[in-house]
Amino acid sequence: PKDLNMKVPTEKEPQTIIMDGSILDEALRSAGKSRGWLTTELEKLEVTLDNVFIGQVDSYGELTVDLYDDKIQVPSPSQRPLLLATLKKTQADLEIFSLGTEDENAKAMYTKNAKLVQEAIDKLTPYLSS
Repeated sequence: PKDLNMKVPTEKEPQTIIMDGSILDEALRSAGKSRGWLTTELEKLEVTLDNVFIGQVDSYGELTVDLYDDKIQVPSPSQRPLLLATLKKTQADLEIFSLGTEDENAKAMYTKNAKLVQEAIDKLTPYLSS
């Protein structure tokens, strides 16, 4: 990436916050998360704490779990790719609005904002790509 002048996000080592079905409170605090957050995330995954072999928080603040019961399917985190797709759709919509209007002021506003959103996409893509 350095040779191509590409910016890639610096990712920290995942923080283990659950081990053998037990919450590691110190690690949870150092990850900047609370027990309430953890409970909510486990509910989203439809997983109970005692079935979690290991649970980790990555540098994006997303919870990843490995379960004792391998037959249970856990959805993979999809917030970042979804955010990137939403940004791309917003940028495309602004370009369409620009092409669809006859008003020169509106056309200039849509074009300007489409470029701003594209710049944001270019900067965020390394962080939001999976």
